[in-house]
Amino acid sequence: MLDRILKRREDEKRAQETNRLPPGQSLTQKFPVLHYGPVPKVDLARWNFGVFGQVEEEVTWNWEEFNQLPRTKVLMDIHCVTRWSKVDTLWEGVSVATLVDEGLIKLKPDARYVVQRCEQGYTTNTPLELVLQPNFLLATHFNGQPLTPEHGYPLRAVVGSFADRSEKGTAYFWKGGKWLRGLEFLAEDKPGFWERAGYHNDADPWTEQRFSRSWF
Repeated sequence: MLDRILKRREDEKRAQETNRLPPGQSLTQKFPVLHYGPVPKVDLARWNFGVFGQVEEEVTWNWEEFNQLPRTKVLMDIHCVTRWSKVDTLWEGVSVATLVDEGLIKLKPDARYVVQRCEQGYTTNTPLELVLQPNFLLATHFNGQPLTPEHGYPLRAVVGSFADRSEKGTAYFWKGGKWLRGLEFLAEDKPGFWERAGYHNDADPWTEQRFSRSWF
């Protein structure tokens, strides 16, 4: 156990020295499970994913169709508002930017924001410009394996930071919704579940935008 503690401290120091660890964060080798409510049961035969709102044409894909969309892999560091970070996490899935570039999602000019709609009514909101970045992914796999139920199986959104910090923007990990079922494109911003509860609307980990209410 002592060896693991010393290694974690060494890795954490290296992450700080290379500017990979945001203020107030601690490095973890584990992958903590955090969510509100029970883990939903998923029937892939009835599962679908919808795109609607400020789009030229609403789209719905079933599980087989979704897995035929263009796929990509992204290596990122992730940062949770509960003060843990995990580096070099490998995600595989579908890039929203690719879907837009290839005309599979056709946005209207008024589209400015995206609400992720998940199982059990959970939502979180993000600016469109963040969703279209390469460090935002609709992920089906983590480190080469399908997502586990606790981490959002079969689909979750993921946003993180690159090792060289080359991303234009990022957000705390809650801005990637688990058990994702759709994207709603909006002209105006619409805060999601945790944002309405007092979490910061922008959630930039590098400036510690954790909460927007003083009583936290």
